Amino acid sequence: MSTVQRKRIALVGNPNSGKSSLFNQLTGLNQKIGNFPGVTVDKKTGVSVLSNNEKVEIIDLPGTYSIYPKSNDETVVADILLNKEDELFPDVLVVVVDASNLKRNLLLFTQMKDLGLPVILALNMVDMADRIGMGYDLELLEKELGALVISTNARIGEGIDELKKALENKVTVSGGSFFDVTELAKDQITDYLKEHPEDTAYWALQQLTTQGKIEQKDSVQAKDTTLRYGKINRLVKKAEVKKEAVGLKLYSEKIDKFLTHKIWGYVIFLSILFVIFQAIFAWASWPMDLIDIVFSELSAWLSSNLPAGVFTDLLAKGLVPGIGGVLIFIPQIAILFAFISLLEESGYMARVVFLMDKIMRKFGLNGKSVVPLISGVACAIPAIMATRTIENWKERMITIFVTPLMSCSARLPVYTILIALVIPDEYVFGVFNMQGLVLLSLYLLGFIAVLISAYALKRIMKTTERSFLIMELPTYKTPRWKNVGLTILEKVKTFSFEAGKIIIAVSIVLWVLATYGPGDNITNAEEHVKATLVDTNYTEAELNDKVASYKLEHSYVAKLGKAIEPAIKPLGFNWKVGIALVTSFAAREVFVGTMSTIYSIESADGDVNTIKARMGSEINPETGEPYFTLAVGLSLMVFYVFAMQCMSTLAITYRETKGWKWPALQTIYMSGLAYVLSLLTFNLFS
Repeated sequence: MSTVQRKRIALVGNPNSGKSSLFNQLTGLNQKIGNFPGVTVDKKTGVSVLSNNEKVEIIDLPGTYSIYPKSNDETVVADILLNKEDELFPDVLVVVVDASNLKRNLLLFTQMKDLGLPVILALNMVDMADRIGMGYDLELLEKELGALVISTNARIGEGIDELKKALENKVTVSGGSFFDVTELAKDQITDYLKEHPEDTAYWALQQLTTQGKIEQKDSVQAKDTTLRYGKINRLVKKAEVKKEAVGLKLYSEKIDKFLTHKIWGYVIFLSILFVIFQAIFAWASWPMDLIDIVFSELSAWLSSNLPAGVFTDLLAKGLVPGIGGVLIFIPQIAILFAFISLLEESGYMARVVFLMDKIMRKFGLNGKSVVPLISGVACAIPAIMATRTIENWKERMITIFVTPLMSCSARLPVYTILIALVIPDEYVFGVFNMQGLVLLSLYLLGFIAVLISAYALKRIMKTTERSFLIMELPTYKTPRWKNVGLTILEKVKTFSFEAGKIIIAVSIVLWVLATYGPGDNITNAEEHVKATLVDTNYTEAELNDKVASYKLEHSYVAKLGKAIEPAIKPLGFNWKVGIALVTSFAAREVFVGTMSTIYSIESADGDVNTIKARMGSEINPETGEPYFTLAVGLSLMVFYVFAMQCMSTLAITYRETKGWKWPALQTIYMSGLAYVLSLLTFNLFS
């Protein structure tokens, strides 16, 4: 059956032009995120339904300032738009420009127009332009630029219907070139156009530049950019319509005096982080308890109501506890990403980059490293991808190497279950939640390790290349709640389904290994247990508990755990924790699912205790005291702060660095650091 090829619309624009907001408005929830073919650069695609019910494909290309690339992101854009045979080559380009910064944004538009591509200019953020007293004559812009201009405010959906209406029609190339580049390389361009008369002079220039057939390429590109800006400045001045300003830029500047202050800026930033981690515990506790109880009750119900047998045990003691052990952390993941999204939407994240640049440079990084590092709080994989915006090779390699030390969202389930076990739910000075303070300390510990490790690499790696941070701080904006909601939904869905696939596989394997064992210890477990209980009074429930524990102690998984126990015992870890350490190499969050599965198998039928209660009741046979003491809990938390336990992170480091050298060094360094510091922590608090 043949399929109709949908019209492909590409969104292109400068970073912070509102392009992603426009993408969200056009596609809603009909989005997919992947990588562009052959590279680890995010590709966001979606489907938009136009007013005539036609469905079109929308591609959100990475942000770029010019057709002349200076980073991996910009290279992807140039490669797609300069290759008509590319599978992602668009039918129509929507160039999104920031109306409050029109001069800078129009450079990219004029380049797209002169390539001979069908373009629509989306004049976005018109509300920001209005507030600083800047308006434009749209008819004049359309005439001078030779393209349809649509005024939009993507954050609140204004102009979206008009844009969709325009996309229904066939968008054609109209008007001549904005700027004639023929004189920049007259002979080469003339010869090229003789062979390709259907192309424009600017397309010819780009092809010749790409093919290396123009000498002094950098000089030609610089001259092209300079001459374009001269013409753009004259056009913008001609099209400007003065309005009454409301002092938005002045308002932003006043706020920045505090938020980017050399002292108060850091105090405010740390205060914001403190609020985030306090909220993660305070706001998420009720829904987390509810999810935990629901899955515990479901496990007990399955055991009681389904026919006894292997399948029932697999469901009740393998899959359900394993999945529940991760889904319980959805409220905390949602809160974390909600705050990150709010900081980005408001414009504050750009201030953090500016604020941290001076500090970062002392440690071999730069301000642009802040974005990957903060992204690392969510996940190291996209964070490492984000380093492609760092032009300096040394700074990029250092950032890639240290980013996994930032505590990602996959570590959050491990931290929170251990904090709940060993840190009292009390308040310091009646205001600060002690559990929240410990969580904040773990994240700061990772960040301190980032700075120290980066500084060491700075001294080891020798290069003369220098870099500078050049960026424009956007005006402050009221966060668009729809975009925040879409971000939360996307991240929670990714966390749940991506982790869920691994958890299901690990839970099944764990259940099999923990249910069966060598010899007759499993099949004759009850007889072995009763033999040890001669002349002892015990209830049926106590017998079931002891039989379940005996079976687990003699299972295949126990054999594996006890084989590695001598290596981890100095850290305070027993064989059960050892199994969780091994399985969490697939994904860190699997730790909790593993512990949940192990303790479910060990508990008696019908036990509806939560995972926290089951772990809390674990007794250390050597001391007769609870196993999860403060020393064990802190030792395990410190281990997870530093350990490289994520195969996906190693894979993405391999792809970004094009070799196994850096992934191998990451694994050796982080694992060794985790072991040594965990050992010190356990002995310090024992």
